Amino acid sequence: MSIQLGVILAYLCLIILIGLYAKKKSTSSGAFHGIGLGVIMCVAAGTGEWLGGTSTTGVSEYGFLFGISGAWYTIANGIGIIFLAILFAKLYRSLETVTVPGIIEKYIGVKARIVSSILLTFIMIAVGTAQIIAAGTLGVSVLGLDYTISVVVLGIGFIVYTLSGGMVAVGYTNIIHLIAMYGGIVLAIALVGVDIGGFDALRSSLPAQPYFTMGGIGFSKVSSWIIASVLGACTAQAGIQPILAARDVNVARKSAFITALIVAPFGIFTALLGMAARVKYPLLADAKLALPTIMMDLHPVAGGVVIASIMAAILSTVSPIILASGTMITKDIYQRVIKPEASDKQVLFISRLTTGLSGLVCILLALFMYESTKVLDLVYFAYSLRGALFVVLLLGIYWKRTSQKGAVWAMLITAAIGLFWVAFKGMFGYYPISPFLTETYASIITAFISLIVLSIAFPKKRVDTTIDNTF
Repeated sequence: MSIQLGVILAYLCLIILIGLYAKKKSTSSGAFHGIGLGVIMCVAAGTGEWLGGTSTTGVSEYGFLFGISGAWYTIANGIGIIFLAILFAKLYRSLETVTVPGIIEKYIGVKARIVSSILLTFIMIAVGTAQIIAAGTLGVSVLGLDYTISVVVLGIGFIVYTLSGGMVAVGYTNIIHLIAMYGGIVLAIALVGVDIGGFDALRSSLPAQPYFTMGGIGFSKVSSWIIASVLGACTAQAGIQPILAARDVNVARKSAFITALIVAPFGIFTALLGMAARVKYPLLADAKLALPTIMMDLHPVAGGVVIASIMAAILSTVSPIILASGTMITKDIYQRVIKPEASDKQVLFISRLTTGLSGLVCILLALFMYESTKVLDLVYFAYSLRGALFVVLLLGIYWKRTSQKGAVWAMLITAAIGLFWVAFKGMFGYYPISPFLTETYASIITAFISLIVLSIAFPKKRVDTTIDNTF
């Protein structure tokens, strides 16, 4: 067994043990979903939504191609989190719910809660699947493992520790993940920096344009990241759940600001690694291999630590995502609709069941979609849909004429349009109507227009608090 693989397995065992320890503190459904969390736990759980495979291997790819401006990916996420903290953390906390669909019900109605819960669960599953594929691919390209073995071993690991302790396990393990992520990336930069001759050598080896300007990647890419992050931060169940579970409003806001400060600069380090790879391997054919190629050249122990840090980034995202999926299915559908009178023991059982099933679905989809070119299309669609749902929620909060029937149909129409946009791009290589009208813009515009038109066409007559058989 290689040293790198040994480091990875040891790290995974440590995380599982921590998750099992957290089980002692998750004896109720409230504790499992998160309740009364302090700043450290909120920050640890919240960062997992934003620091995953894209912030490591993805940003290093951008760094290889465009330079330091690739860091805008995590900077944009930080901006989105600050937007959430300033404008919506206090409002969301006042509504006494642990799910985003629960917030939607407060302003629009219970049927809107059900539909949004289904759509947001799909979004979580899509993102979780992409992260597991990234982990499996890393196992193949760096460790030389079979893809199926990588996915199954890692998948079972994160399911076990998430099921054991719920939000407590996510918080505890993500503290370790954060230390591993920053420690591993800083170690990699130090070692690679010495190898290439330091920052001065990096600067002299690469042109100032685009590598050392924050606009090198292009305004359209940066603006789309910021828009998607701002809109997505306000409807991302995995990122918002710790805020809703915080001890009080002050803890919620403070933890959100700290999360933003941790997330935003991370991309600077990974972009620098991509730039260093450009200097070391100027003939590298695939920019996606920038970070894996660097790791393969490091000392086995150091390489193992860096690989563990990337796995930590992926695991820190997957775990809160499957917990968020299980929370929404349990709270928004089972406890709200199927069995409102369920005991806490029954709710806890369903919470663990749905969380585990969410993880299994992610694993199965990751196995099925390996090497599929449609994975990123699925993720782009999921993110655009999340932003569109925030448009629906925003109008529900501030436009009093928003009707439940109009909102429900607007969400369904937006999902259909977003899916069509992505499918069209996948088949023909360009977007319908205009190359600048991406799936994100198409979904947001559709959500805004359809909600207004349908709310006027089907005005609300009263506050909807019951479920009927028609939309």
